[in-house]
Amino acid sequence: MSKVRYRLSDIPPLSTKEKAELQALARRPDSEIDLSDIPPLPDDAWKNAVRGRFYKPTKTPTTVRVDTDVLYWLKRQGRGYQTRINTILREAMLHEFEQLQGLETGKPKKARPQVRSRSIRQAA
Repeated sequence: MSKVRYRLSDIPPLSTKEKAELQALARRPDSEIDLSDIPPLPDDAWKNAVRGRFYKPTKTPTTVRVDTDVLYWLKRQGRGYQTRINTILREAMLHEFEQLQGLETGKPKKARPQVRSRSIRQAA
């Protein structure tokens, strides 16, 4: 299966009629939405739900210059060294986001469990 990509320039602009329809819909209160054709969910419908289960970030090819000893250390742990690089960078990024969020709210953040890829766990 291949990805379908669109450019904003490929999408035709909305007609005056389409814009008017969207504005009319936006003005309607939620109470006017007909939900009669949607069956009710059982109480346990969401008990096994997992947030982000199907989320997979897109990958961007890049060239990075890494110290020889660092690359050797990553490759020595077995297959998947690029995944390990990504995991290490993602952990650093999330840590920085948490620190910044803590500064904004004035509340220190609780320590979160480390996110590790399967290949790192196997090597440890």
